[in-house]
Formats: sequence, structure tokens, C-alpha cells
Amino acid sequence: MSDLRNLYQEVVIDHSRSPRNFGRLAAANRSAEGFNPLCGDRLTLYLRIRDGVIEDASFEGSGCAIFTASASLMTETLKGKTEAQARALFSDFHALVTAVRERAGVPMGKLEVLAGVREFPARVKCATLAWHTMQAALENSGRPVSTE
Repeated sequence: MSDLRNLYQEVVIDHSRSPRNFGRLAAANRSAEGFNPLCGDRLTLYLRIRDGVIEDASFEGSGCAIFTASASLMTETLKGKTEAQARALFSDFHALVTAVRERAGVPMGKLEVLAGVREFPARVKCATLAWHTMQAALENSGRPVSTE
């Protein structure tokens, strides 16, 4: 258990200090905004989707280490996925960090290290904000997402 906790801490620190895919994606054709009023996490997520495949993803914003690491890992994971695969990832990621239901078994890769968030219920919203925002971007709803 301590090895997993150490890995969790290392990955969160790495991705929060050096977030991948951070910045505006000039060629984005979908975007959405998200906000967590509990701790002030805020982001704009950008996606470039062609023929139902997420070719590129990036984000801008600020927030806590958990939020930043989750958004960074998510954007890495989404590249090359279909919209349907991205929705399935959302569902499994949510189950991973909340443990409220069985996962469908979608391979999670590096995202598995964020499973430790479920031990800190107040931080689940930090970890899932980018994911809820991704769903809004896929739906192209134009409405900001809030964790409240």
C-alpha cells in the first residue's frame, strides 16, 4: 500500500509541477469551461476532434495539485481515443476515484494512480472537474461546468 501511495504522490507532484498539454489549443474545435467553487479550481479544456477521434487535447487554468495532475493525465490519455472511448473513460475514471460502482474494465494506464483520491472525499471533485468538463466539450453544450 505504501508503494502505491508513494507512486500516487510522485505522479501528482510531477504532473502538477509540469502539466502536460497545458495551454490554449489553437486548432481546437470543441471547448468547455469548468469551475470547482469549493477550492477554486478553474479550467478551459480544448479538444480537436476529427471524424469522431480526439486528435489533440489541452487545458488552461489553475487549481490545486490534484486538479492539475488529473487534467494533465486526462489530456494525455484522451489523444487518439474516439468520443465513445472518452465517455467510457469518464465513467471508469469516476468509478475509480469514488468506488461507488464496478468499473467497466476500460484500461486506465497511468490514471490508476489517482485511485488514492477516493480516500480523501473532499478531493474527488478536484480530480473529476476536468473529466466533467471533457464531457461538456464532447457534448458541445457551451454551458460552464461546476462541481456543485
